[in-house]
Amino acid sequence: MNELIIELTEISPRDFFGQQNETIELLKKYFPKLKIVARGSKIKVYGDEELLEVFDKKFDALTDQFAKYNKLDENMIERVLTSNGQEDYQSSKSSGDVLVHGVSGRLIKAQTVNQRKMVDACSKNDMVFAIGPAGTGKTYTGVALAVKALKEKQVRRIILTRPAVEAGENLGFLPGDLKEKLDPYMQPLYDALRDMIAPEKLAKYIEDGTIQIAPMAFMRGRTLDNAFVILDEAQNTTHAQMKMFLTRMGKNAKFLLTGDPGQIDLPRRVISGLKEALLILKNVKGIQIVYLDDKDVIRHGLVKKVIAAYKTIEHHN
Repeated sequence: MNELIIELTEISPRDFFGQQNETIELLKKYFPKLKIVARGSKIKVYGDEELLEVFDKKFDALTDQFAKYNKLDENMIERVLTSNGQEDYQSSKSSGDVLVHGVSGRLIKAQTVNQRKMVDACSKNDMVFAIGPAGTGKTYTGVALAVKALKEKQVRRIILTRPAVEAGENLGFLPGDLKEKLDPYMQPLYDALRDMIAPEKLAKYIEDGTIQIAPMAFMRGRTLDNAFVILDEAQNTTHAQMKMFLTRMGKNAKFLLTGDPGQIDLPRRVISGLKEALLILKNVKGIQIVYLDDKDVIRHGLVKKVIAAYKTIEHHN
């Protein structure tokens, strides 16, 4: 009797097989002549060689589906197992303006008019500035666009960076190596990625450099090609940092810069590289600037009220 051994390396066996091993039960139903045994992250299949080849292809299609949508339900499994071609097996009701199928089947979309403008701008331009206050979804939508581009093989890697304003004294007093020191500062970027990519896959991407999260200083001297690059908190760049970053752009690259000119943490009398760039580049063809505002805030309802209250005080001052 022939044997086929498959190991799940980049996806969670528990999520893939289902709580009651639903995926395995459906495979047994569709391949009654094969003996299928699942233990841990391994599947052993016994039977006729030709049937094993068919099983192997179908199993590949199932893992592709799971990688794309981060879930498998009974309908999706049945569509994969009964189809002949390489079509997309996801039901049409979930498509449309979905950017990414996140972890646990979460549908990640552009939720506001200006977020949709961001998506449209990124599809038509290689460099986009997304400007707006905290909570407007600039970074989150940007990370979703980057993950979408990676999943669809439009780019080979994602590079996420922030100017570490506190990279001098404050971070110097923290224990641990550079990664440990910078991780808390990069946390919003990790949080967004964790919503969109399964833990095992995300860990592998970070380990092999497919996804890189680093402070701006690490961009110096590099040419960033075949990449979706996000500069977050761009208002905290200096003139020199912004010019350095913008000139890193290589072939087949998308650059998205997000920032809030109202929250600059630079020392006094240091001009924000973002504010300067918005003036210098506003009429350059191929670069688009999208402005988000209070109406795009999708955090707790109180966040909008807090922003409005602070605006009132700032206007009086």
